[in-house]
Amino acid sequence: MTQGLTKFPAKDDVVYVVDDDEAMRDSLSWLLQSNGYKVSCHESGERFLQALSATDPSTVACALIDIRMPHMTGMELQNVLHEKGFTFPVSFITGHGEISMAVEAIKNGAIDFIQKPFKEHILQELVEKMLSIARNEKQRAEDLKAIQSKFKTLTPREEDVLEKIAIGRTNKEIGADLDISVKTVEAHRANIMDKLAVNRPAKLLQMTLKYQEAKAQGLI
Repeated sequence: MTQGLTKFPAKDDVVYVVDDDEAMRDSLSWLLQSNGYKVSCHESGERFLQALSATDPSTVACALIDIRMPHMTGMELQNVLHEKGFTFPVSFITGHGEISMAVEAIKNGAIDFIQKPFKEHILQELVEKMLSIARNEKQRAEDLKAIQSKFKTLTPREEDVLEKIAIGRTNKEIGADLDISVKTVEAHRANIMDKLAVNRPAKLLQMTLKYQEAKAQGLI
């Protein structure tokens, strides 16, 4: 390990380390903490899952997991994390001969892997990459929550009108579809744009499609 970590994380960001090797846990903990990272170490997948049950799920975090551990392997832990809805980025620590396992883990959603012995700058790049992904995902979730709160202010009739707007119907067509006057459609459209805090039709359509996509994906 030759190069120091140069970028300091936000004070509340957490790097989880899951490894049954105490010396490896101590080494990673010392290295990461000495460079400003908040580290939480765990000796097994089972202990890690127990600890996660008492943590704030909104915390920006990532995990470095040993791919070969007794009882619950790293890949088994990855699967359980998915099943329980934990979405923080995960990467694996691998030894010689475990690369094929790491590649399989990446196919299952892992960000990357580092092979023992690893260089400090490689660890830096990987941890920063994962935390950046986690921060972006948290911001995305907050943005979707804010959008959702705005859409909840719409009346059922405004939702009907907006659904027609989203598929490209004109005011006249919407009026005919819903058996209301064009002026009423225009009034509903104005109220919708006001409630959603948009000032252009393109912005309205963009926000609506984003909201519909998030709902379809079960994100909100």
